Amino acid sequence: MNFCYECGTKLVAKHLDGEGEIPFCERCGTFRFPIFNTAVSMEVLSPARDKIVLIKQYGKDKNILVAGYVNKGESAEETVSREVREELGVSVGQIRFNKSAYFEPSNTLMLNFSCVAETEELHINEKEVDSAAWYTLDEIEKEIFQGSLAHKFLLEFLRKNS
Repeated sequence: MNFCYECGTKLVAKHLDGEGEIPFCERCGTFRFPIFNTAVSMEVLSPARDKIVLIKQYGKDKNILVAGYVNKGESAEETVSREVREELGVSVGQIRFNKSAYFEPSNTLMLNFSCVAETEELHINEKEVDSAAWYTLDEIEKEIFQGSLAHKFLLEFLRKNS
């Protein structure tokens, strides 16, 4: 962040005890801690926990995990339930946090969770998802978009749960 989000003045680095060098707006007289988006991504497991669903979005031919931004006032766990319900038309339970990572291209802190779908019957919201399919734990690593953050989250999930 180079400019104050309140007044637009160029920020300068200023020492703040206990924090170090922090962006400071001399016009507002206020430290401006970095702002970023927060989103969740999910390994959505089948009820038998033997498959994970991958989706394709935005006309891209790449399989990724279900994901979405956290709304103001919403917990990350609430976002997991809402996004899976909105995109796949299924309810989930047993939501568990796995790992986080910063995704620079969209200035987003990604929080990865796993959850268990109540059914394998998907009701895809075509306004948000182009396609979705279940993949076994043996085949999913080959099917996900290689080198993506979703791929990294999936590998970590599989490593911890094998």
